[in-house]
Amino acid sequence: MPAERPVPTTKLEVVLPTDHPVPSVSVKSLPGWQCKTETAKLPKPVKTDDGDEITEAITKITWTGGKIAPGEFQEFDVSMGPLPTDTDKLTFKVLQTYADGDVVRWIQTAQEGQPEPENPAPVLTFTPASGEEHGKTAPAGTEQAATTTAADSSTSDTTTRTLAILGLVAGLGVAILALRRRAR
Repeated sequence: MPAERPVPTTKLEVVLPTDHPVPSVSVKSLPGWQCKTETAKLPKPVKTDDGDEITEAITKITWTGGKIAPGEFQEFDVSMGPLPTDTDKLTFKVLQTYADGDVVRWIQTAQEGQPEPENPAPVLTFTPASGEEHGKTAPAGTEQAATTTAADSSTSDTTTRTLAILGLVAGLGVAILALRRRAR
């Protein structure tokens, strides 16, 4: 997550999708930052591969207490999985709060055939690779997209999708930075 304004970023909120929820979310600790997660009842229960039913999931992650100085960036690592198989993309809405209280809401969704929104929400798009393997790519338009691919068709797609989400979170800062520079 970059800080491009003349004041530091002091809070970051990531809203996870509830229409295609991720049952398991773990956040890596980050020196100087406190992390809080919010859990909510899902609108529709999710069945796991081993037959369990998930009725609640983490729907929001908030980091506070630290600072990202102007011209610097910070990576906020999150591990998620298994990722849903009933969609080809996940949208993560992000709120970035600055020390002066201003909030940039990265929540707008791109509409096909329309110009790119001013503050687009990061989107993780799942794209098929060759054969029966599945590759996962971080948001399009980033300066540095993260891609992971299963080694062979016997490799769990869950592992691939979990690695892809890590690329998304690490790439959020790069994606927002690239989009902001392009908008100028």
